[in-house]
Amino acid sequence: MNSMNVAQPLTYLFVPGNRPERFAKALASGADRVILDLEDAVAPADRAQARGAIADWVGTLTLQDCARLLVRINDVTSPCHVDDVFWLQSSPINHIMLSKCESPAQVAQVLAHMPPGSSVLPLIETVRGVLAANAIAQAKQVERLAFGSLDYLLDLDLPGPGFALDAAALAIAMASRAADLPPPVAGVTPELDAGQVQRDLVHARALGFGAKMCIHPTQVAVVREAFTPDAQALAWAQRVITQWRQSNGAGAIQVDGKMVDKPVLLRAERILAFSNKFI
Repeated sequence: MNSMNVAQPLTYLFVPGNRPERFAKALASGADRVILDLEDAVAPADRAQARGAIADWVGTLTLQDCARLLVRINDVTSPCHVDDVFWLQSSPINHIMLSKCESPAQVAQVLAHMPPGSSVLPLIETVRGVLAANAIAQAKQVERLAFGSLDYLLDLDLPGPGFALDAAALAIAMASRAADLPPPVAGVTPELDAGQVQRDLVHARALGFGAKMCIHPTQVAVVREAFTPDAQALAWAQRVITQWRQSNGAGAIQVDGKMVDKPVLLRAERILAFSNKFI
């Protein structure tokens, strides 16, 4: 089945693994997925405590709630990576975000310590990761790819967003599509300003992304609203589908003075199907 035709999570909310008082709030935020962070949001000295806090809290959850969780673990070069991976063996969480993923072998290494049916969401944050994106996307049990844009700026020593960042993002989106994965997850917006979050999402959508990571609960609603097809788009899609059906398979018709053929019809159908997520 084409992954683009299956409903996918749109919002991924980070919460520091050493802030257990925020766990339940994150789960109740409306985010499709909650990422319990053991990496950047937690100082190395606090990561053992964070693992314990996550384990204690997860033990109180239903299987349905637990299925909405991911844990972001440290990359393979971190001294904390081995501890994270061995901790996974006793955790009921079977969805992992792997920081700074740079090869399919790294994905396989993590999965070797997880129960059957587990999945990995590789976070592409480096030039090596972008160059290996096709291979990573093809690896077994990869859920989808995500782009760590802030770390990528640092890795390539870029002064800020621009063509180089967009080129990397597009490469990740293309690798995802070639592997029949869902559209990738866009990086975080550091600003809490709703307008900036929305602009970043619109830009990411133009590059082929289909979800976004959030760092604050208020960003979740903004992202969700930005993804929601507006009334004008829905009305257009409905006109296209209605007139196509009335044409009895004419092959090409005119709607609103513009030519409509099969690809445009499929786009209209996708808009209406996507809107069902928000009803």
